[in-house]
Parts: sequence; C-alpha cells; structure tokens
Amino acid sequence: MLDIDEIIKDILRREGGYVDDPQDPGGATNHGVTIGTLQRLGIDLDGDGDVDKADVRLLDIRRAGEIFREHYYQRPNIWQLPEKLQASVFDMYVNSGSNAVKILQRLLQGFGNPTAVDGVIGPNTARAAMAAFTAAPDHLVNAYGIARRNYYYDLADGRPGLRKFARRRDGGKGGWIVRAEEFMDARFHLTRAQHNARVRSWA
Repeated sequence: MLDIDEIIKDILRREGGYVDDPQDPGGATNHGVTIGTLQRLGIDLDGDGDVDKADVRLLDIRRAGEIFREHYYQRPNIWQLPEKLQASVFDMYVNSGSNAVKILQRLLQGFGNPTAVDGVIGPNTARAAMAAFTAAPDHLVNAYGIARRNYYYDLADGRPGLRKFARRRDGGKGGWIVRAEEFMDARFHLTRAQHNARVRSWA
C-alpha cells in the first residue's frame, strides 16, 4: 500500500537544504520548495510583508512536507493515478511542476490512450493512465522513468548551464539522471558508457 509520508520523506532527502544557484531556474530553494512557490502561496514566514529569500531560509522541513502533500500531490490529483506510478510522478512534479504530467500524457498517447497534453490530471488522464497500467503495469512505470530521464537530458542539451544537474564533475551520471533511475528497474539504468555516449556532444 502506498505510504505518502515515506514518499515525502524521500523527496525531502533528495532535495536537501537551502540552495541559491543562479543557474537554477527555480531560484532560491529550501527543502525543494522554491521562492516562486512561497510567493505564489503567500507564505511570509518572517512577517515583514513580502516573500523573499529570507522566507525561503526560514522554511522548515515540516512545512515543506506539508506544501508538497497539498500542492504537489493532492491538488494536482496525482493520487488519482495508479499507485505504483504515483511516487515517480509526485517526485517529478516537485522537481519540474506540470511538466511531470505532460511527460505522462505524451507517454499515454504513445501507448494509444489519447489524452490532452495540458499538464492537468483530469478524468481523461486518470482513465488513460489506469488503462495503460492495467495492460502493462511494470512497463508503464519503467517507461515513465525512462521518459523522465530523457526529459532531463533533452533539457540539458538546450541549456548548457543546466548540464551540471545531469552530469557530475567527473562526467558520470548527475543528480537528475540518478533521481529518475531510482523509479525504474535496474535493468533499464544506463551504464557509464551509455551515459557518456549520450552526453558526448556536451564536451
């Protein structure tokens, strides 16, 4: 049975603490919650009338987990997806917002389960996901992980400043790629040679 508390703990572990990387499109982030999210939700933790980096720094891990549960799992309707798929889509939603759902919707279209690619989990997307999962449960979960990994590589192809998130300093698989592979069977993980071949054009 799905344990949402454990999934949130895993996400918080992956995200870590406060980071303000100028090349990260999310901007200042703490426990995976971006300054944009705090501003959108109006969470003014220091009570000074605005939401800025000081508020990001003050965000504690408990509040971050609550934000993830409500705004990245419940409200986007990720709970309506097949249970085995939820952890990966939830983790990706924290990492990339509605792109997590668009990746799934494109995948479902490829499986012959039509649904709009709008980044929203409505009745059609939920039904299409359940149909694809019923037909091939392990295949759908692994295919989503692979599609997610490809999304990261493609993103880094077009934005050199983001390549450090997909490739370590020594050239090996970076955080994004390792994160995607946590949600797929080991037989679908890329070898070091395969990863190197994929990123060779970045040199």
